[in-house]
Amino acid sequence: MAKPFLTLLLFLFFQITFQAFPQRYGTALGLRFGNSDFNRTLGLTLQQRLTERVTLEGIIQSDFNLNSTFSLLLERHRPIISKRFNYYLGGGASFGKEESFVKNPATKEIVHTYGNATFGVDLVAGIELTIANAVIALDYKPNINISGREEFYRGQVGISARTVLVKSKEQKRRQKQRQKAKKASQQQTKKPFSDLFK
Repeated sequence: MAKPFLTLLLFLFFQITFQAFPQRYGTALGLRFGNSDFNRTLGLTLQQRLTERVTLEGIIQSDFNLNSTFSLLLERHRPIISKRFNYYLGGGASFGKEESFVKNPATKEIVHTYGNATFGVDLVAGIELTIANAVIALDYKPNINISGREEFYRGQVGISARTVLVKSKEQKRRQKQRQKAKKASQQQTKKPFSDLFK
């Protein structure tokens, strides 16, 4: 008897929670904490919604010592329970200054270099929850090195906390205003055919 009642209460709680905050974000800015086998980083993350389920995310992060990177990621979102709780997959490019470890098999020596200009491809998979004006995300962001570093692959787990700067409804309203203004200006520049004979 208690289990069905508890299940019903949990279901109602989730329904009320996700319906109480119906807005989604258009633009969100916050902090990202990253952790890998090589270092821990702190950075800024900015997400901009491009379409209904696609965002562009820029991440600047550093360990304030030897590693600093910038990533630009295109991400596709899919709802899990509701539009406020979703998972996302994506990828993009990354640039930075990083340390590298080169192993010499003959001497069994590891040469540590730093200040290497790196370029690579980042992939990302994560989940996020939007509550009121906050977006909390947990992700895994592997980096595939193309140049500047000995290691081909580095993985990083990140936790992001962002605040919503522009809500989705506000972003859509602005887009509609711009489209109306554009149509109005196009109609003004087009003169009727009869004006040619005046």
